[in-house]
Amino acid sequence: MNMIIHQTIMIQQLKVNSVANSSVLQIGTAGSIRSLSNLYNTGGFVEPTPELGSSAVNPVSLVRLPPPT
Repeated sequence: MNMIIHQTIMIQQLKVNSVANSSVLQIGTAGSIRSLSNLYNTGGFVEPTPELGSSAVNPVSLVRLPPPT
């Protein structure tokens, strides 16, 4: 079975605030989406990061996000 699909996309304005790890921005249709992951050392670090210890202070802090608009 052959299908012919014609598609027209007109975008007046597209604002993307952030594209982070594992994000996909797709406009239109795609037969397949191939993933690509690159790791860059942009800070010029030469040593591995220190291990997180089991201290009394929690190293993870939570940031409250505003409600969606």
